[in-house]
Amino acid sequence: MNKYVLTIKDPNKNNAGPKAKEDVLYFLKDEGFLPLPLSLKLDPEDRSLGAKLRKIYDVKVKIPRVFKKLKADVVVLQYPIYSTYLTNNIIKAIRSYTDAKLYLVIHDVETLRLFKDDQTFSKNEITVFNDVDGIIDHNRKMHAWLNEQGVTTPCIDLEIFDYYNPTELRKEYNYDRSLVFAGNLAKSKFLTSKEFEKLAFKLELFGPSPAEKYAENINYQGVYSPEELPDHLNQNFGLVWDGNSVAKCDGTFGEYTKYNNPHKASLYLSSGLPIIVWKKAALADFVIDNNVGFAVDSLTEIDERLEGMPREEYSVIKKNALAVAQKMRDGEFIKTAMTKLEKVKD
Repeated sequence: MNKYVLTIKDPNKNNAGPKAKEDVLYFLKDEGFLPLPLSLKLDPEDRSLGAKLRKIYDVKVKIPRVFKKLKADVVVLQYPIYSTYLTNNIIKAIRSYTDAKLYLVIHDVETLRLFKDDQTFSKNEITVFNDVDGIIDHNRKMHAWLNEQGVTTPCIDLEIFDYYNPTELRKEYNYDRSLVFAGNLAKSKFLTSKEFEKLAFKLELFGPSPAEKYAENINYQGVYSPEELPDHLNQNFGLVWDGNSVAKCDGTFGEYTKYNNPHKASLYLSSGLPIIVWKKAALADFVIDNNVGFAVDSLTEIDERLEGMPREEYSVIKKNALAVAQKMRDGEFIKTAMTKLEKVKD
């Protein structure tokens, strides 16, 4: 079979793309998938005449050129590509020029995130989901939401994102109840709330756009690339939290955790770190089912949970996290989901 992962590259960007998409391609190569490169300049903020003309050229020339002579049985599109117009025309070209099965690997559902109140966008996004032959979604909470919105395309739950992580797994550890948080600090407003100062646990912090000042229990350690960061993750737990409050995950991105698999969870777990998540987050099911950490209603519960956790209990959680880490490093979750999707009957 001829199987491809459509790889959209922005010629004006130095990097090859977000790590989550890179890793999907990396692991699916083991399953016989080949990269199918398509060079497009993607800038959602550029509304100039030049940008409009470039999109027309892409649709009329570039995109058809990729698919006209393609002999494909399966094409995987990693969604979203941050242009409704280009997404619709890529799907149209695949349907027009090939007989391939078209599968979608969802990285974000924008209706749940940035376009919650945009009915036109939401309607188009659901149409995209119904125009493909199969979908790999994040988890059963996202799966249920898709069904509620009228998506009838067969969906397979990924469970959690794999993470290519060549850093040596540390099986030895010092149990000091330490925590780490890594991510885009500009949107992590809970870290600068006055309530955070009242928490006793110490937090190591990594990421771009730090605040000018943090509470004394936060130690900012700088910013590292996704390849470098695992070398610095030797704490006991990774924190997965979003929004403005320590009491709950709130705001646009906090609410989104009820449906998505945050990529930072895969960073932590692939490094062998158990994780702490919001109890209402979709990821809480995975954490509890696999016993790779614990879930809380509020960050104020963490101190008591850590104080009451003996080394013996932590060692079990740590062992489970190391087992999941190995699965992630082997790409087991995307490979299993894709195999299930390919077995779905028409």
